[in-house]
Amino acid sequence: MKAPTHMTALFFSPRRLGALLLTLGLGLGGAPAMAQPAADAALIQRGQYLATAGDCIACHSVGGGKPMAGGLGLSTPLGDIVASNITPSKTHGIGNYTLQQFSDAVRKGVRADGQYLYPAMPYTAYARVSDGDMAALYAYFMHGVKAVDAAPARHTDLPFPFNVRLSMAAWNWLFLDNKTFVADPARSPEWNRGAYLATGLAHCTTCHTPRNALMAEDLSRNLAGGALGTWYAPNITSDANSGVGGWRTAELAAYLRTGHAPGKAQAAGPMAEAIDHSLAHLTEADLQAIAVYVKSVPAVHDAADDAPVHARGQAADGMAYLRGEALPADPDRMSGPQLFDAHCTTCHQAKGEGSFDGGLPALFHNTALGRSQGNNLVMVMLDGIQREQHGTEAMETRMPAFRKVLSDQQIATLATYLTATYGNPAVKLTPAQVATLRAGGAGSGLVTLARAGMAAGVIALLLLCFWMAKRRKRRQP
Repeated sequence: MKAPTHMTALFFSPRRLGALLLTLGLGLGGAPAMAQPAADAALIQRGQYLATAGDCIACHSVGGGKPMAGGLGLSTPLGDIVASNITPSKTHGIGNYTLQQFSDAVRKGVRADGQYLYPAMPYTAYARVSDGDMAALYAYFMHGVKAVDAAPARHTDLPFPFNVRLSMAAWNWLFLDNKTFVADPARSPEWNRGAYLATGLAHCTTCHTPRNALMAEDLSRNLAGGALGTWYAPNITSDANSGVGGWRTAELAAYLRTGHAPGKAQAAGPMAEAIDHSLAHLTEADLQAIAVYVKSVPAVHDAADDAPVHARGQAADGMAYLRGEALPADPDRMSGPQLFDAHCTTCHQAKGEGSFDGGLPALFHNTALGRSQGNNLVMVMLDGIQREQHGTEAMETRMPAFRKVLSDQQIATLATYLTATYGNPAVKLTPAQVATLRAGGAGSGLVTLARAGMAAGVIALLLLCFWMAKRRKRRQP
């Protein structure tokens, strides 16, 4: 199941060793086993729709490989977490899972062999899925997915101590709310349907909610924006400046279906993948319900957003700066207007107004340039935008990638020119920032911190033992 290409993994801190011991002491018993469902065509079809809503295929399939066969590495600050084979293969997949074991894996993050999953697979969100929908998902995976009798070519290999999966028992005890969704009787059926999908299978909070020090979702800032390695999942609360408060509900629903909101935004990176693999295939009623729910999420405002992020900038012709200015011999010394003229005007026009038919977006009134940080703008420039052609698996390039064309200096110069001219002028990119994003994002200090914490714990334990031994010796006659 999915976490964005995303997905920052959640890990155990040695400071919580006591919580782990307490967890183990309490035991891991659960509810009575779920009854095995009788699979029929309708149940399998329903399960397929739910699996699409959960975007399982995006993380459990390698491009060009067999569906659900695993092998895709989900990038995290600690290394890649490799998705497993979730076909009904009895040798390398989940073909031997009972419904209860399947449910425990999806909703509790515990495999049939008792090993813990890392929450790069968003079981913290899937925990809200109802028993009935879980039975439908099980029917689909057991009878609607073709078995692939092969193990993924690679496996998860995180550094110590994060390779100790048992540590996730403590993290789950601290942060996993394993209650299924309960409808709010004060809300409409449409809102409840949207809340069920957005907080459950569609796992919006997994990407769009910031994390606390232990990498759990900070639900006090629900949907206020979160880092996804090199990408940034933006604030989608109801705040008028920072979020989607200025979007109409129908406009938001259409964006979830197409990835395009004229005069506001276009999807790229992980969001484009989520739309192509998942959201675009949901019913209009479900997309409308999700939009209704998202529009109701309490506003969280970023003080840096003194204007709506989708309303910044205006058409501007920077070509006047080029008159009489010779191109430098060193491409890294090219100005923003020169780089814009060389690489952007063909598609986005001289004033940044986009293509005449609206197929290519304007650069002003565009959230990619209007936000208070420029990660997504840089990533789009580096890797372009590829979208799945409607009704096919063929990919269509909406914007070319400049990773191999432009240097870090050129990307930084051009990005800063674009934000100053068409977006948020407070955003200024440096070559060092571009280099970090090009290399896959900043590294994590969690390994060093965890090992230091463990070493400190061992030293403290040894000192305690020494003190107790010395005290006992003094008491002896």
